[in-house]
Amino acid sequence: MVSLLDDDGAISEPFETCLKRIFAKYCTPKIKLPLEGDIPPNAYLDSTGLDAWASDTNGEPFSEDTKEEILQFMDVTEDGNLTFKGFLQVYQLQTENDEEETWRDLSKHGYDRTLNLIGNA
Repeated sequence: MVSLLDDDGAISEPFETCLKRIFAKYCTPKIKLPLEGDIPPNAYLDSTGLDAWASDTNGEPFSEDTKEEILQFMDVTEDGNLTFKGFLQVYQLQTENDEEETWRDLSKHGYDRTLNLIGNA
């Protein structure tokens, strides 16, 4: 099994690569997949992208309270949309608190425990 967090508690490189691909599926402006390189600095998840990601991950969109909490405490654009940095923050916090939940999320997006993409997700 691959480590999701490195020795310093930061997101590991293989995990970040997965998160880039997941973020790219839902962000504005649209990013052509497969993703080559980094997420453009102007990319973000708006309310529609956030709902689509939450639905694909959890089976339903986030509640308004959860969305509000994410947008209040994570990195967002001036317009209040979640940045890739904020997306990483969400997963870093979740992984620190419940690594199994993160593995379940990754599985829903087609990743196995070695962080290889195995599905057509």
